[in-house]
Amino acid sequence: MAVFVLIHGGGSTAWDWHLVRPLLEASGHDVIAVDLPIEDDNAGLEDYVRVVTAAVGDAQRTIVVGHSLGGFTAPLVCDELQADGLMYLAGMIPLPGETFGDWWTNTGYDRLTIDQDPQSAFFNDVPEDLVRQALDRERDQQGAWMARPWPGPRHPAVPTRALLCRDDRFFPPSFMRRQIQQRLGIEPLEIPGGHYATLSHPDAVAAALEDFAQEITQMRPSPDW
Repeated sequence: MAVFVLIHGGGSTAWDWHLVRPLLEASGHDVIAVDLPIEDDNAGLEDYVRVVTAAVGDAQRTIVVGHSLGGFTAPLVCDELQADGLMYLAGMIPLPGETFGDWWTNTGYDRLTIDQDPQSAFFNDVPEDLVRQALDRERDQQGAWMARPWPGPRHPAVPTRALLCRDDRFFPPSFMRRQIQQRLGIEPLEIPGGHYATLSHPDAVAAALEDFAQEITQMRPSPDW
């Protein structure tokens, strides 16, 4: 069984995973999700990584999952933990030396026309009661780190997958498909749901993560070797 290390997106909390968590645990996996120190302008990505790895401790067979802005943290955590796998969920995929601001231009996102209403862009298919709860938990994303180059020297050399949400209005499918193909050299896995599929389609998110865990297990050498 795997230990899933779930990293939330910008302005969010570990609560975003609260519907996915019990589904993974019901399949026998362990789940670790923490609140990153995103409201501290002085906290850098190294601090985000430190918070996550402290929560993981000495757990083995970890699979790191980064949602949205969590894609800037997830590969760094993956390297630090020497994780077994990395999954992006509607994730921003950074390149070495690229700043947060550069990402929007380099990926071509700045040429898209996106509805800026949060309920439409982020929560278009999320039940109203969950939208209210998510907004009640919204935090003020800070970070001087956003103006600094992403510190990863390369993408982690581990099995990597990327989930594209077919109904995502914030990161539209055509945009995400191109980003994943160009930056990871792989084809995306598609699931139903918008940007917060963790709240609208937690079963689809959990199923994709479970499939990835099984795939990684099959890649491991036989103990008889």
